[in-house]
Amino acid sequence: MTTILVIEDTQSLREEIVELLQIEGFEVLSAGDGRAGLALAQAKLPDLIVCDVSMPELNGYETLKAIREDETTQSIPFIFLTARVEKDDIRQGMGLGADDYLTKPFSIEEFLASIAVRLQKQAVFEKKVETELNALRSSISQTLPHELRTPLNGILGFSELLIECLDGEKQMMAESIHGAAQNLYRTIQNYLLYAELEIAETRPNFAELSKSTTEFSSCDLLLDLIQKKAHQFDRLTDLSLEFTKDLTVSMPIDRLIKIVEEIVDNCFRYSKSGSPVKVSVERSEFDRVAIMSFCDYGRGMTLEQINHIGAYMQFERKLYEQQGSGLGLTLACRLAKLYGGDLKIASIPDEQTIVTLRLPQIDR
Repeated sequence: MTTILVIEDTQSLREEIVELLQIEGFEVLSAGDGRAGLALAQAKLPDLIVCDVSMPELNGYETLKAIREDETTQSIPFIFLTARVEKDDIRQGMGLGADDYLTKPFSIEEFLASIAVRLQKQAVFEKKVETELNALRSSISQTLPHELRTPLNGILGFSELLIECLDGEKQMMAESIHGAAQNLYRTIQNYLLYAELEIAETRPNFAELSKSTTEFSSCDLLLDLIQKKAHQFDRLTDLSLEFTKDLTVSMPIDRLIKIVEEIVDNCFRYSKSGSPVKVSVERSEFDRVAIMSFCDYGRGMTLEQINHIGAYMQFERKLYEQQGSGLGLTLACRLAKLYGGDLKIASIPDEQTIVTLRLPQIDR
């Protein structure tokens, strides 16, 4: 549902506008002054803002200036409502980045038409940007990994031979080379999988063509993977596993392993040693799905970060100096969707993150 924020200090007018927009099917937020409106905009990220000019605390111009200076809100369409009709006033608003300027009194038709035009222009702009980004991602994903994989296979092979032939400090150096090459190989594989999913989304029958099932009763590979990840981070004592094994889901085992690998890796990578990491599997009898839950008590994510999960996106990289491309959660989300499931993330920054994977259950 499209969300509109109304910032207007005259209560009667504010209530009229809110009621009108709700009747038209919009979700509406409202504030009685510029400072409160700015806080709401930054917290809720509405799809459009309607704002009066003459207000206490922050006036409309100051509110718009703050909106445009904040990276999270700067692209939100902004409509001014004002009784000022002087050319200089209108020019000042437009100069700050207002998208439209309605003078009071205005008709309902004029008001709704302005909103419709701004939302439509924003949708066209976002679609254009997304199309250009997708084309770039697809081009990078389908060409670069293949060029990297061939020389990398040589590095992996020869470093493994060196590990067997050397000892002491030299062996440790060879192991470091091999470990770095393995990390790079995993990144390349993720790029290739991403490219495959880009293509798969244009082929509606892809899931049917590659359809197979996974039985948790015989899925020792998953348990082994999770325990190896815990061992990799030296955190076997932090791991808690609760598996309901009498389940069969509609997904190939290699795809399920990829999802679990990426989520569990994040759980250990972004939480401190000594804090619990819990992985559970259970059935939901209500809607016939299998539910995998992954819980850690680490860095967490903000709502904005969760909403912007995408390929090549990695949050707070400068702050945490982490490695990787940021493809992991994107791949997990898209794989779940491709096979009829979904992946949800609930997080409290610096406290807890719960990732819930739901997959269609098959009766045996």
